[in-house]
Amino acid sequence: MVFSFIGYVTKEVAVTNQTRINVTLSADVKTLEEVVVVGYGEQKKESVIAAITQTKGAVLERAGGVQSIGAALTGNVPGVITTSSTGMPGEEDPRILIRGSSTWNNSSPLILVDGIERPMNSVDISSVESVSVLKDASATAVYGVRGANGVILITTKRGVEGRALIRARVQTTVKTPSKLPGKMDAYDTYQIRNQAIENELSLRPEAWTSYVPQAIIEKYRNPADQAERERYPNIDWQKELFKDHAMAYNASLNISGGTKLVKYFTSADFLQEKDLFRVYDNHRGYEGGYGFNRMNVRSNLDFQLTPTTVLKSNLSGSYGVSKKPMARANEFYMWAAAYSNAPDAFYPQYSDGSWGYYAPLISRAENSMRTVGISGIEYITNTRLNTDFTLEQKLDKLVKGLKFAGTIAFDNVFVETGRGINDANNTAQEKYIYPETGQEVYRQAFDTSNRFDFQEAVAWTTAPGAIDNGATARRLFYQAQLNYGVTLGQKHNITTLGLVNRNETATGSEIPRVREDWVYRATYNYAGKYMLEYNGAYTGSEKFNKENRFAFFQSAGLGWMLSEENFMKPITFLNYLKIRGNYGQIGDDNINERFIFMSNWAYGGAGRFGVVGEGGENSPYTWYRESTVGNPDVHWEVVTKANIGLDFELFKGLLRGSVDYFNDERTDILLPGNNRAVPSYYGTRAPVANLGRVKNKGYEFELNFNHSFANGIRLWSNANMTHAINKVLFADDPELLPDYQKRADKQLGQAYTYVSQGYYNTWDELYASTMHNQNDAWKIPGNYHLIDYNGDGVIDSRDNVPFEYSGNPQNTYNTTVGLDWKGFSGFVQFYGVNNVTRQVVFNSLGSQNNVVYEQGSIWSKDNPNADTPMPRWLTTPAEYYRGSQYFYDGSYIRLKNAELAYTLESKSLKRFGLNNIRLFVNGNNLLLWTKMPDDRESNFAGTGWASQGAYPTVKRYNIGANITF
Repeated sequence: MVFSFIGYVTKEVAVTNQTRINVTLSADVKTLEEVVVVGYGEQKKESVIAAITQTKGAVLERAGGVQSIGAALTGNVPGVITTSSTGMPGEEDPRILIRGSSTWNNSSPLILVDGIERPMNSVDISSVESVSVLKDASATAVYGVRGANGVILITTKRGVEGRALIRARVQTTVKTPSKLPGKMDAYDTYQIRNQAIENELSLRPEAWTSYVPQAIIEKYRNPADQAERERYPNIDWQKELFKDHAMAYNASLNISGGTKLVKYFTSADFLQEKDLFRVYDNHRGYEGGYGFNRMNVRSNLDFQLTPTTVLKSNLSGSYGVSKKPMARANEFYMWAAAYSNAPDAFYPQYSDGSWGYYAPLISRAENSMRTVGISGIEYITNTRLNTDFTLEQKLDKLVKGLKFAGTIAFDNVFVETGRGINDANNTAQEKYIYPETGQEVYRQAFDTSNRFDFQEAVAWTTAPGAIDNGATARRLFYQAQLNYGVTLGQKHNITTLGLVNRNETATGSEIPRVREDWVYRATYNYAGKYMLEYNGAYTGSEKFNKENRFAFFQSAGLGWMLSEENFMKPITFLNYLKIRGNYGQIGDDNINERFIFMSNWAYGGAGRFGVVGEGGENSPYTWYRESTVGNPDVHWEVVTKANIGLDFELFKGLLRGSVDYFNDERTDILLPGNNRAVPSYYGTRAPVANLGRVKNKGYEFELNFNHSFANGIRLWSNANMTHAINKVLFADDPELLPDYQKRADKQLGQAYTYVSQGYYNTWDELYASTMHNQNDAWKIPGNYHLIDYNGDGVIDSRDNVPFEYSGNPQNTYNTTVGLDWKGFSGFVQFYGVNNVTRQVVFNSLGSQNNVVYEQGSIWSKDNPNADTPMPRWLTTPAEYYRGSQYFYDGSYIRLKNAELAYTLESKSLKRFGLNNIRLFVNGNNLLLWTKMPDDRESNFAGTGWASQGAYPTVKRYNIGANITF
């Protein structure tokens, strides 16, 4: 008798007179790689005809100390495009797209943890068994309206029958800023300022009063004593604010094993992320800045209640505490100061203890050292408890091959803000010294712009505030599932799936948000050669009117295993070759607003019509207005997906890979009212409507190399690439808008700017140039010579044209090369993107507090081919004077990860109860090659194109050990 199961070595046992045979199958590492987690189940890789890529948790663990699953996925899965914008402790999760984007609404993929919709950051990496990324219609149609943007399935580890294994992992990480914008010091800045003033004199002779003599400039570079250092400050704000490094610590412990009756996996994980901001003893009883601590626990249990009944219990919880400055309500100004304060703005903290502040003539020059150091601290706690139970019952006695599974899950999340020490309204002394006269000006630092509403103000005290501001979120999920599998005539393999689930979520006291899915799948496999799959979901969502509440989405796919055909057998180097393709439709209701089919009414806020009071006064009657016009016909966005792929293996596993081409078209995209073209006499914002259309297409490939030499050396590599490009087909643009300014036929998020043809190098060129419709008299040599794109004889808003690319890369590349020999192992991973544009706006010299960045050479009469135009002094011309100056090629290549490790296994370890010890040194974001001025792949917190700063992204240098008992 032959016993087999997915992921285990097949075993043949001779049958004699025994009435019961007990067989234990051992795990097959090679075969385990061929088990793919799919929607609502598992399949052997050879029978999968969908575009699904899976990676193991062990791959994520080697990502250089990164604790975000999303960040660890970067480069390891083709089709997954990530962009990061901050290195703030606890907030390093990148934005994730699967095969790009095809909507201007939410493009985030669906995240499922053990089949339940949960956030990715609720799972620690050490508990992850595998991550599957579902990309095409055949893979995602079973998720109905939730699968349009792709699906990420995170499967956590479970116990296996055998003795208990204890695995401990400890690691220490050193974090350093990756790349910060280069800034000139005070001496060089004054040279540029004076040069700008000289160029400005022809238009504004009064600018001469701001000219600084060279003797004074020398004092900024070579102050005689501390008094001159404070009067003539030369501050590198980045060095003042950021430390050279910060620490992070992570420790995890898990125990797994089991018997015939129960299998178990339990784990605990602790993470501490320290702050890159400089902190010091402020003598006020607390330490300012940022920080993050998190504790995760998990218990996965499998109970064999009867030979045909299994009860699975998953309990997990996390407790995270983020520490942030109390004044983070003005975080924009804090970041702007960190990156844009001039080196001579003020001295951070004077020798008499006073904090520096901006001069009365200078605005928005925040002293971020004071803001971080003595504004107080706020703790934001996030407590999560997830529970789910699944009962699996074989029903072979009723119908052979029939199985039932029922799941119920309940999640509870409590987020608390506003607890900490409110020191934002302190009256610390601030000071400014006028460099011209040496006059000292003092003030108290009461922050009148504080926007926090606390029940108890705690100023000049270290007592924690009795502050409670919490929100509870809860989820109830239940599901019933039937699976049936049968083999007819030894060649016809048939499987079917049918399930129904219901998901209810709510925050606080709101009415629960409800979604319901009726799902089915049928597969057919003939002798491992020909495969057919049909999927679908009948999905309901409470976001739409009852006539549009349910929708039907389906897909069909075909697969052909060419390598099993007799005519392919002579090709001996070909071990595996499969062609697959599928086509289908998936919906999307991933919008934030509820009940958009209903009109909303509000009191006040509009003109009054009808009856008026005595003497022509306003009506005394209560009145209402239609604040939002509903649209009863709104419905799902619909994505039609087509995918064709090829999987292959050559030379007995030496080379393995896949190639996919995809072509998606999204229709009925929901257009918000403020993005619709309606005449002003409509009287209010237009209702939401299903009008948009976007096409998204591209390709991806993956190639794996694996070879073991006779001397014991194993060499392996992985290379993958993704190309995804979208085009807007319709966006309800105004009819009279020029075609080149319409969103149609452009990329989503297309960059727009004024294009230059060099600089005005002489006054003659300037006088002969096209007139600007704003501030034309302010033009001087050294400004951009802009193109009159539409040829109407004036530079105006109609000359704002598409420029380069969008903020999402069209191409991503990854190459990983590794080597194992005896107990040693190591690898390097390079990752890069191109065809992407990013805007970073640096302050010009339009006001006195602004700084000059090292953006390359600056225009002058002797350097007409410079990198940047001549700065202007106390002059702010129209926006288009800047042209494309602040648009950067966002392409980059980085040494994403690298590791060197040694695994020690010896008999001497067994004496101490140890199986092995693995010591490793690895790193993340180690090297960067780019034209960008800093290391942010996108601007902070969705601030759009122009963003002047954020918490620095970081390099990580990590050392640790895995110990298995």
